[in-house]
Amino acid sequence: MATMTTTSTKMPIAEQAPDDDTKALLENLESHHTKPLWAQMAKLNPPRPNPTAIPYVWKYDEIRPHLLQAGELITEKQAERRVAMLVNPARVAPYTTDTVYAGIQLVMPNETAPAHRHTAFAMRFIIEGNGGFTAVHGCRIKMNRDSSGPMIWLDGLDLPNFVHYPVHFVEHYDAPRYPAEDVDTSASPIVFPWARMKESLDAEQGSWVMKPYLKADGKDVSLTLGGLAERLDAGRSSPDVLETASSVYHVVEGSGHTMIEGKKYAWKKSDTFCIPAWHKYQHFADEAETVYMYRFDDKPMLKSLGFYREG
Repeated sequence: MATMTTTSTKMPIAEQAPDDDTKALLENLESHHTKPLWAQMAKLNPPRPNPTAIPYVWKYDEIRPHLLQAGELITEKQAERRVAMLVNPARVAPYTTDTVYAGIQLVMPNETAPAHRHTAFAMRFIIEGNGGFTAVHGCRIKMNRDSSGPMIWLDGLDLPNFVHYPVHFVEHYDAPRYPAEDVDTSASPIVFPWARMKESLDAEQGSWVMKPYLKADGKDVSLTLGGLAERLDAGRSSPDVLETASSVYHVVEGSGHTMIEGKKYAWKKSDTFCIPAWHKYQHFADEAETVYMYRFDDKPMLKSLGFYREG
């Protein structure tokens, strides 16, 4: 049996130009500071998570010389905090991902960064240097890694959230240093020595191991940001992951690459890279040596809000 097909020249409803009455309706809505939801339904209700941030790798050996130059040119008083913010190429500061901020901070020998406290939660990983300290709740916390000279560390904060929750502020102490007493850093509930974490990772069986940073009560280090460390044996790969959390990874030791949504992102020791939400990824270690990585992410916040999901 023969069939006939017909085509319509009528435009789909979503693409039809509004008639005069519809235009008038939209203008009237605009005049009362309202907007038609039906015109933005698809944008506000996407079929999958749609972060704005993109994957990116910040090469430490390219950033470090400029940071050290800043140590010579920008005084501690001028800077207050001498930081190279890791800004996502698809966003502006303070976005490293859509919900997480990262920056590489420098403090030169004998410098004192003015004391302050703030609403945002901060966590840091010492990249290099020895002999520095920070005061937290009246306790002097020593910061050590593997060398002398300038202190350089990776800051992780939940700053992007305060674009939506305008409650963040900073209180400056009236003296350069906040009064603090020396404490046993090895027993501090807010200090997680890398040597101890590495030992814990190496004690586990398997070519890939992940360990979260948790407080003594088993809870995440904060309500908004969490941290973990990973060990990946030479020449091996991690499981692939798809999750609503976004993360920032720092390479502590080794080299390799991460496949993110089918694209290769190479990294080596001291590099930092970000993975936006809902981007499938998998890590691969080079054949030369075992890889160790530190990560911070927004998983605690998403879990507490009921937004965390794995694909």
